[in-house]
Amino acid sequence: MIGIGLLGCGRIGQVHARSLGRMSEARLVAVADAVPAAAEALAAEYGADMRDALALIASDDIQAVVIGTPTTTHFDLIHAAAAAGKAIFCEKPIDLDSARVRQCIEAVTKAGVPFLTAFNRRFDPHFAQLEKRLRDGAIGTPELIAITSRDPGPPPIDYIKNSGGLFRDMMIHDLDMARFLLGEEPVEIFAVGSCLVDPAIGVAGDIDTAAVTLKTASGKICQISNSRRAVYGYDQRIEVHGSEGMLSASNVLDSLVEQAGPNGFTRDRAQDFFLERYEAAYLAEMRHFVDCVTQGVTIRPGAEDGLSAQLLADAAELSMREGRPVRLD
Repeated sequence: MIGIGLLGCGRIGQVHARSLGRMSEARLVAVADAVPAAAEALAAEYGADMRDALALIASDDIQAVVIGTPTTTHFDLIHAAAAAGKAIFCEKPIDLDSARVRQCIEAVTKAGVPFLTAFNRRFDPHFAQLEKRLRDGAIGTPELIAITSRDPGPPPIDYIKNSGGLFRDMMIHDLDMARFLLGEEPVEIFAVGSCLVDPAIGVAGDIDTAAVTLKTASGKICQISNSRRAVYGYDQRIEVHGSEGMLSASNVLDSLVEQAGPNGFTRDRAQDFFLERYEAAYLAEMRHFVDCVTQGVTIRPGAEDGLSAQLLADAAELSMREGRPVRLD
């Protein structure tokens, strides 16, 4: 059994603690958080110790750390964990600056420790099944991919101000999914963005509505649609059109019950937010991390995948700002 230390006891830290609590292959040994009350509550719930972050990383009874702290803290924690020889599970993005992401990769590579960038959507059972069928040739050669990701509502403005912007905070998941499904690297990106949901987001220097088109060297195209508002729930869909057919993964609804009456057919709304929609993905992601660490298997998505998605996000912002396609090759 592998001992895990959890850094960050907020919303995402609680998700990872819950996943670890459902696994027999790993044990949550200790937690740390800048807010002592949050760490104390989570430690009590899962029978873990409450430790200082650096003490947790240095602990001999911990072989791996899960970093679920604010993005601005990732850089120092990654370097400390790598120096201590710990396997690292890090929430996205690794850092808001691509140059600093490269420094993190250098530290991890030098230390020779396993590293997972937490792009949980790769582990969603529906998206994973779509990707498997795609690789098995179910629809021939993929030609056109459409990824839709729309939040039910925007986050607080204080969060927006420190998020790094929609492309790095929200769309980065979809940019990783585009790479995952395309099977080859994009060579060109074109992005447009607007502030249509909340004027305060624009005042904070960000956008809340965006569309991106990616193109590969072979001509494959991926279109991504993002919005900070969806009144019908958390909108998460993928469609892949190929030479011999189409694959699609629809929204997960609150229930599968459909009602018919004089006014037609009605169904439930989409599940409300990422905590519900991706619960199974978070568990599968953590199982993958633990299995790879204990079996000595290469982890994907790794740190380089985190950098690749970050560079796409950087290019998307440049494209939007300058109003032109940006070459990536």
